[in-house]
Amino acid sequence: MSTFMAKAENIDRKWYIVDAADKPLGRTAATVAALLRGKHKVEFTPNVDTGDFVIVINASKAVLTGNKLEQKYYRRHSGWIGGLKETQYKTLMAERPELAVELAVKGMLPKNSIGRKAATRLKVYAGSEHNNAAQQPIVWADK
Repeated sequence: MSTFMAKAENIDRKWYIVDAADKPLGRTAATVAALLRGKHKVEFTPNVDTGDFVIVINASKAVLTGNKLEQKYYRRHSGWIGGLKETQYKTLMAERPELAVELAVKGMLPKNSIGRKAATRLKVYAGSEHNNAAQQPIVWADK
């Protein structure tokens, strides 16, 4: 008996919808990262991109537990001296909740070409409306 190894050309990609409303941001991001990698599939192979497309809706209603809204910061640096820019998560969740979800999911994906490719299959929307109805997405039920 031999071990099954998935091939990139034989992968059937589906579309899933994950609702982030009233759920912790990190738990939602972990679920989405697993779907993007394909870890829910029987034919999952670590060195092959077997993941699916994921649509995250209601990103603006995601919850940060504890004091993260006040104490957590999104930081980026321009590369120049004194070029550190900080944004408090309270501001980030109010103005750009899609970015907060994308950053959380990207942090949970592998730091290689498979992770970068998987991140392109993520679609995040602040509200409950999305533009991907033609793909006939399936609602992902949390277990």
